[in-house]
Amino acid sequence: MKETSGPGAFRHTLRRGLRAWPTALLLAVIVMLALPAAWLVAPAFVSPPPAATPEVPAWQQAPTALSARMGLSPLTESAPVPLPSAVAAQLDGLLKPDGDGSFTGLVQDALTGQVLFDRSGSESRIPASNMKLLTAVAALRAIGPDHRFSTKVLAGPAANQVVLTGGGDVLLGAGESAPNQVMGHAGLATLATATVNALQTAGTTGELTVLVDDSLFTGPTLNPAWADGDVAAGEVAPLYPLALNSARFDPAVTTGPRPQDSAITAAEAFAAQLKTAGAAAGFTVAAGVERYTAPSGDAPPAEGPAVLAEVRSATVGQQVDLMLQTSDNYLAEVLGRMASAAAGEPASNDGATGAVRAQFADLGIPTDTMRLADVSGLALANQVSARQFAEVVRAIASGTDTRLRAALDGFPVAGLTGTLDTRYVDGSTARGAGLVRAKTGTLNSVIALSGYVVDADGRLLVFSFIGNDLKPGTAGNREALDRAATALAACGCR
Repeated sequence: MKETSGPGAFRHTLRRGLRAWPTALLLAVIVMLALPAAWLVAPAFVSPPPAATPEVPAWQQAPTALSARMGLSPLTESAPVPLPSAVAAQLDGLLKPDGDGSFTGLVQDALTGQVLFDRSGSESRIPASNMKLLTAVAALRAIGPDHRFSTKVLAGPAANQVVLTGGGDVLLGAGESAPNQVMGHAGLATLATATVNALQTAGTTGELTVLVDDSLFTGPTLNPAWADGDVAAGEVAPLYPLALNSARFDPAVTTGPRPQDSAITAAEAFAAQLKTAGAAAGFTVAAGVERYTAPSGDAPPAEGPAVLAEVRSATVGQQVDLMLQTSDNYLAEVLGRMASAAAGEPASNDGATGAVRAQFADLGIPTDTMRLADVSGLALANQVSARQFAEVVRAIASGTDTRLRAALDGFPVAGLTGTLDTRYVDGSTARGAGLVRAKTGTLNSVIALSGYVVDADGRLLVFSFIGNDLKPGTAGNREALDRAATALAACGCR
């Protein structure tokens, strides 16, 4: 009989445990040796779980995601469409000018295109910076949202000459390239270092002379439709295919006069960086920079000059977003010219307006009533209707043309970003904060707001409101547009 209790049972269990101890120790040693080997041989089996995907802020989301995030109904075909009569009852009392002038406007259901509000929406008006929406569409369609502009250094026509060649990047930085930024994504210090390395490899020595090639753009550098006062104030500047900080002396200072020759200014900054980068290699740099003149002749050379170095810009999609957020006239005009160049047309003022018109005709948006004097909206000769702008926003937000989706993040968000960051903060407009996304436009007697909003039922609406012949400087006109857009955000409107 086996012992099941008492002192005898204890002694029996102890002896059995002592006999088993060497085996247990051996197993423990094997396990201890095997674990490090497993980490080395099969790391995939012991890797930590993947990190959670960072949550995207609401104002960076596409309309479908935005609806869900803001606690609204999802964007579906079944979400109720507001009644036009109810929308008109909301907006008619809000869209009133503060003094002189008048407002036109149009609201559409983004999914179906049904017009929900129409106050002279087909009447052509001065649009101010809402014009940049047209430029954004033209640039994204003609050039492509993923394209990057190149700034190159080529070997010059004579020994020890280098040619800084503009390729459309006017957001160059003076220092090292900043890959995580749009402004300064490509840096002249990085370009200078790469140039010195290439020259050393080629065996070049001695003094270097910097030339600048800005021949990509043609025609007048200033649009004759722009007022001299706007140029003097720095609203825009003569256009060249390369510039530092979107033709600003300091990227942090976005008002005041701009350089009047951004190509020479950029070349001078490059020469300074080339001097610094080349000092350790024994290079010197001649004082001053000159414009490059292509050699004359009946036939081009069989081979182009050697490319010594190159830096590339942020994507066109990122530049479009920056243009819309900050309403930068200079960047808008450059993107218009580059859209024309991408279509094989001259990179000029007329080419830019022609490129915009061509892209909208291709989208099926009527252009016969459009009058385009520039592509930034600074010119008073522009004429575009609220209906055309609403159709533009609808084309961007619908996702039918995937290239245009890149512009969604560029719309300023009410109370949060861009030119709407300080608006929608009082009691009459706060309900629109974070929901209204729209491009602003302001001239002396003009104000405009075109964008999109998800209403309280989860319906995506697009809108455009334009005021002309207004009393300059009256705050009530801007508030009227903001209140109207807020009413759409809160709309059940049935």
